[in-house]
Amino acid sequence: MAARRADDTLGAMAQAYAVILAGGSGTRFWPESRRARPKQLQALAPRSQSSLLAQTVERLESVCPPERMLVATSRDLLPAMRAELPALPAEAFLGEPIARNTAPAIAWATSEIAERDPDAIVIVLPSDHAVEDPTEFRAVVHTAIESARDGVITTIGIRPTRPDTGFGYIEVGGEIARGVHEAIRFVEKPSVERAREYVAGGRHLWNAGMFFFRARQLLDEVSQRLPKLAAGLMNLRRTPSTERARAVEELFAHTESISIDFGIMEKLSKMHVVPGSFGWSDLGSWQTAWELADKDGRGNALGPGEGAALVLDGSGNLVRNSAHQPKLIALLGVSDLCVVHTDDVILVLPRERAQDVRSVVAELERRNARDLL
Repeated sequence: MAARRADDTLGAMAQAYAVILAGGSGTRFWPESRRARPKQLQALAPRSQSSLLAQTVERLESVCPPERMLVATSRDLLPAMRAELPALPAEAFLGEPIARNTAPAIAWATSEIAERDPDAIVIVLPSDHAVEDPTEFRAVVHTAIESARDGVITTIGIRPTRPDTGFGYIEVGGEIARGVHEAIRFVEKPSVERAREYVAGGRHLWNAGMFFFRARQLLDEVSQRLPKLAAGLMNLRRTPSTERARAVEELFAHTESISIDFGIMEKLSKMHVVPGSFGWSDLGSWQTAWELADKDGRGNALGPGEGAALVLDGSGNLVRNSAHQPKLIALLGVSDLCVVHTDDVILVLPRERAQDVRSVVAELERRNARDLL
């Protein structure tokens, strides 16, 4: 029995394809994250010099090889993505002409996979998250693949470590199989009080945006729930390769902007969830970067740029000195700040206002300061 189960797992791995979502702009990590090199192309995870995107691919290499990976990104980022992932074939990169949220991107990539194998098991992962324990992550992924292999769309839910209001949650039901539970419903970002109830109750997980399904199954759901998108995909599949670029333009021009959660996942009559604890973070802001970073005895996170930062009589500061020719950044008598130095920008703000970095980007856009975006 154990040998047969192992053979089944190997078979599922042989059918696994990965879709990596890499189209975000990452404005909350400005000024390191820019339009030409957004968050997913930056080395923002602690104790790593690799970009978040490269780390995502590396975590998946034992699950599926590069020839079974697709990267969904914006058309403008295609050269940078290909340069970042030279091991992936050129056809692995799908360039969206217009941002239309996650449902069109995932459906397009799944349609491409279905042309090769309609029964393929598709793994959908964001490209801009950090994982501290990749071995445990892969174990959870294997469990989710087995669940999807049995015909039920599956997600991974993160066991919450705090009552965070920045995440959506998944309400968890009974255990279906070892490590696999019924997903009762998705819950929108809650109030602080409700988030505390969720963590205390132990029946809610963070929604990390990771999904597993048979290719044919997801496309059937798209046909039922997003008919315009399904029609565009059908037109794309019928279009000769020499005219595919035009068909992609039409697909994204005429489909609505909608998330896979709202468009498909929240409407499913049956769904499974695999709880996971592998040191996950969505790296949502400079505050999160400070939380994950190595710190000195007073809670100061001084990196990258060893020796290029000095804090006296201060605590809880984040200093990132990522300029090619960094100058010393010295902080005296201040606490709980974020200081980010790049070649052309110095950003200073209270850590508690890390989410507001987007307002700086919006003001630069209003001023048409394109060289700083």
